[in-house]
Amino acid sequence: MKPIVIGNWKLNPTSLSLANTLYTDVQKGVARLTKVEVAVAPPSVFLSALSEKAKGKKTALVAQDVFWEKLGAHTGEVSNAMLSSIGISHIIIGHSEVRERGETDADVAQKVSATVKAGQTAILCVGEKERDTHGKYLSFVEEQLRTALGGVPKAKLGKMVIAYEPIWAIGTGETATPHDAHEMKIFIQKILSDMFGRTALREVRILYGGSVKPKNAEELFVQGEVDGFLVGGASLKAEHFIEIAKIVDGV
Repeated sequence: MKPIVIGNWKLNPTSLSLANTLYTDVQKGVARLTKVEVAVAPPSVFLSALSEKAKGKKTALVAQDVFWEKLGAHTGEVSNAMLSSIGISHIIIGHSEVRERGETDADVAQKVSATVKAGQTAILCVGEKERDTHGKYLSFVEEQLRTALGGVPKAKLGKMVIAYEPIWAIGTGETATPHDAHEMKIFIQKILSDMFGRTALREVRILYGGSVKPKNAEELFVQGEVDGFLVGGASLKAEHFIEIAKIVDGV
């Protein structure tokens, strides 16, 4: 499977003008890469304008979240159909920062189900709050996976990407070791195999996210044997994000 590097801009930048500049710089910087897919996830308010710049370009656009209902009295929410209407085909679901605001595993499952049903790709985030010596963190991630994937038909697995993002490594400067990343990839693959059979291992890319930077990207990618990255803070500096993409492209 072709690796993918996704930049999650979160609540940044502060204006469409700055978003345009950042997107254009990234687009130019990765235009010649051939062995990696590249995408960025701006705030939803910028997606429509940036979608015009994304047509036919190397850098795809990703939504940071979605709501599972198609229409109705759901103030502030955005539906799969709305995102699809402006060409958005990939959506981040279950990010720990959204979960921290009250999103449950059941909510995540509804979003994943609605997304794959709509023919879009769900980038499912999973990860533990802390590591323990008894392996309880594995059970925590397993519960996230089994609940989120419970309503996904086997035929739709190609519409799933899983991003392992240990909560303790997001925005903290701490990073999982390549061994940690590789261990979790194997564990996630085991759950996928249990739920869907071994063919699932050829269909679902497993990414790492959590303080990914140019200085640690190659080690995490090669030794962790992940299928790409979900990049947070480093994606806000075009040169850093481009360098990470180039590292993955060149390995």
